[in-house]
Amino acid sequence: MATLLMPCISRFLASPHLRPALNGHGTTSDFIRVSKSINHVVPRLWARITSAQAASRAVENDLQGYWKHVYICNSGRERQVEFLPFIVEDSKIGYIHPKFLKHLRRFPEVFIVRDDVVNGMSKGWVTLHELLQTPQLRTDAIGVVLLSLEMEGLIPGWRNEHYPVVISFGGRSLFSLERAAVPFFGIKSMERNIFGLLSVVQRSKHSQACSTILSLADSQSEGIGCKENLLKECDEEAAIPAFLAEKATAVGAVSYEQIKGEAFKRDVLFCYDLELPADFQPSNKDGEVESFELVPVAEVAEIIRTSQRYKPNCALVVIDFLFRNGYIHPDQPGYLQLLQSLRSGECQ
Repeated sequence: MATLLMPCISRFLASPHLRPALNGHGTTSDFIRVSKSINHVVPRLWARITSAQAASRAVENDLQGYWKHVYICNSGRERQVEFLPFIVEDSKIGYIHPKFLKHLRRFPEVFIVRDDVVNGMSKGWVTLHELLQTPQLRTDAIGVVLLSLEMEGLIPGWRNEHYPVVISFGGRSLFSLERAAVPFFGIKSMERNIFGLLSVVQRSKHSQACSTILSLADSQSEGIGCKENLLKECDEEAAIPAFLAEKATAVGAVSYEQIKGEAFKRDVLFCYDLELPADFQPSNKDGEVESFELVPVAEVAEIIRTSQRYKPNCALVVIDFLFRNGYIHPDQPGYLQLLQSLRSGECQ
């Protein structure tokens, strides 16, 4: 996916007792914070792990319960053949569905559609007008189109947030795109998840992006680096001071691809672990978190395994954490298959 950078902060804020607990030296109960929504429970993590028993009792041998989150996040992928490639500078950066494309056809000064048909199947593609040669010209022209479509109600959840679209992670920006429009262009989006054991927070009822489990996830904004964005989100969503947030450690990524209607989500979630003082108390500044609540880590693992109370993509981040910290182990049938499924989407 031409990547739209959306850094994801593995949203778990960890207690300094995390490592001793996981190594079997903890002495008290381990907890995770979970939040409850007005309409339904949308947990997010923030926990203190101090119990050696948590890992052994966290999950049962049956891993099937975790697969439902993987299936949901990767649903509809067989429909990719319906989409036309979106090409910019001779590189495939996304995919556009014909139903959404019919709206873009009204703007031939911005979007050019090649309708090639081979053996009765569409082999066409979509590109930008040849006069749009610079990132700024492309951003401005596409922005005008998207504003028009948004006023017609064709792009829900408008955020007024632009993200750089690139050919591959770390590459130069080809143009910037309104966050809400990313799935309609099939652009790869990259987010950050800060996982610090763990405060599970829930998005406010007024927030359109209701992420669960991980309270500190957000997309990469235009004109801001990954580290700077991480510090910003830590401060806004949980009031984590910079001198603590700077200690966050990158621990990997999860990815998935989901097609729903005309939207093609191609997401990569970068995960970070952050160890916080045992007496740290999170508080929200941007109105996107409803509350914080403590819940045992083992209980969060069981909630994910037996229910859909967590947003599926956030559940993937938690499952990755369970792997990395021994809550899911090689003696459980299907261990490698589940581990591999956490990176089902393209990563580049």
